[in-house]
Amino acid sequence: MTRKTRRSNRSGRGALVVIAAILAASGLVRLGSGTGLAVAREVEALTKRTSDTHAPAQCEPAPDIAALFAALQKREAKVTASEAVIAERQQTVSVAEEEIMLQLEQLRQAESALRSTLALAESAAEDDLARLTTVYENMKPKDAAALFEQMAPEFAAGFMGRMRPDAAAEIMTGLNPATAYSLSVILAGRNASVPKE
Repeated sequence: MTRKTRRSNRSGRGALVVIAAILAASGLVRLGSGTGLAVAREVEALTKRTSDTHAPAQCEPAPDIAALFAALQKREAKVTASEAVIAERQQTVSVAEEEIMLQLEQLRQAESALRSTLALAESAAEDDLARLTTVYENMKPKDAAALFEQMAPEFAAGFMGRMRPDAAAEIMTGLNPATAYSLSVILAGRNASVPKE
């Protein structure tokens, strides 16, 4: 830099310092003379008036907006009531579902017990019929034939169908020919109604 440039920079800085000093002095004079205090009071009064005039006030909405707002509030009340009813129904349905599930489980248990009982009864009945058939097979054919003469033909045919063929043949030999024929017809027709294919 040259000497000339340095001098112009110094003189420009000096002018700025002088202007800043004048402005500061002017501010001090104003504050000292009471002008600043008056300005501060005016600003405070203006702020107070603005806050008083802008206090929250209730404004009346237009009639159509008020009606819409009332309708919305009424609708909201209905929706809230409906939601409460639905929640109550859901609770009732949940309780009913639990009761139904409990009853279904009890029915399953009862059905299982009934099946066991029926199977036991069928097994016992089958065992009884098997024993009785064995008794008839082991009787003297003449005594068994006399007993079969007294039975209903369907009942007697049931036992004949369960017997060993040799024992059944000996008993049939001792039967009255009409009774033997009836039993034969019943035995032959037992499976006639069964589909062949």
